[in-house]
Parts: sequence; C-alpha cells; structure tokens
Amino acid sequence: MDVPKLLEAASLLVPEDIATENDITVNDVWDYLIHDEWKAALDLLEQLGDVPPLTQSFWETLAAAAEQMQLWNSASWCHWRCYETRNGTIRADLTLRPADQSRRRTPFPGAGVLRPMWDIGNRTPTGERALNIARLWVESKPSLGPGERSPVRLAPLDPSQWLHLQPGQVITMHEDHTAAGTAVVLDVDHPRLNPTP
Repeated sequence: MDVPKLLEAASLLVPEDIATENDITVNDVWDYLIHDEWKAALDLLEQLGDVPPLTQSFWETLAAAAEQMQLWNSASWCHWRCYETRNGTIRADLTLRPADQSRRRTPFPGAGVLRPMWDIGNRTPTGERALNIARLWVESKPSLGPGERSPVRLAPLDPSQWLHLQPGQVITMHEDHTAAGTAVVLDVDHPRLNPTP
C-alpha cells in the first residue's frame, strides 16, 4: 500500500469527535492529505493517537507509512506505541546521576535504544533484589545525559513483572551494579484484557 493510502487508512481509525489540546482534528489531517503533505499528516495523526489512545492497527499503519517515507524516528515511535497498546504504558520522571557518580559519561539516544535494568521492588525466591529489564524512550529530548532529567516511557521485557507499579513509586535504573538514576512513576496504564486489533 502506498503512503497516501496508509495515511488515509489510519485517519479512518480516528474518531471524528476527538481533538488534541490544540484543537487538531482528523479534518486537519484530511486537509494535509488533499495537498499531498504527507509528513504533516503523519505528525498530526501521531498527536491524535493519544486522544484517546488508539488501536494497534492504527499505530501499525502509521509505522508502515513512516517507514515508506524513511522517517525512521517516527516509525520507531509508532512501533513503540504498538508495544504500549499490547502491553500497557509506564511513564516516569527520570533523573540520571551525574557523570562523576555513575558509569555513564555520555548521553544515550532517547528513541528506545537503551535497555537498562530497573529495581522496581521485586525479589528473587531467596529474597534478594531482582532487577527487571525495560527499554527506555525519552519523551522530551533526542538524548539524555548524566545529571539530566526528563519524562520517559518504559517498555518492560516482561510486563507481568511490572503490574504492581503505582504513580509516585520510586524506581532505580541500573546499567551495572551501581545506580544510574532514579525515576518517580508518573502514570501506569495496564494492558487491556481484550485489546482492540
């Protein structure tokens, strides 16, 4: 399927009565599609995907369109949202330790590349601390470096291990045996029992 058809298909999955905080609606998307402004249409559809969160099919269609346009960051974001549609969303406010207090000396890319370990309160059968792996997406920056702070999204390797998290809970990020940063959980949206395709 070509890019315009993919974007049209995705726009048909957006309820007509929803709007973003900036009053963007699906009609705005159609205006861009009529004028072959595909990148702008894709950007608006990504924004509309949060009001309310849309289906996995919506995000898969947008990912395919972004890939065909070679917009790799948008494609990665849409694939990330597919994961969240299936497994739930975890958002946290992460503060990395300064370079002189941790192993990390340079920023890491924010688009879901880093897969650190997290102390989220789980224990092994013998009572020792258990660390759980989750990919990390930085929401407001292209990268995050030592001493910096940003809202992040987490994609756990095993979502069932994270079901106990609650807003306000403090969790610790590890890249080795020392703490790399701490995060306060902002939002937890557990996966739906019967997700919409």
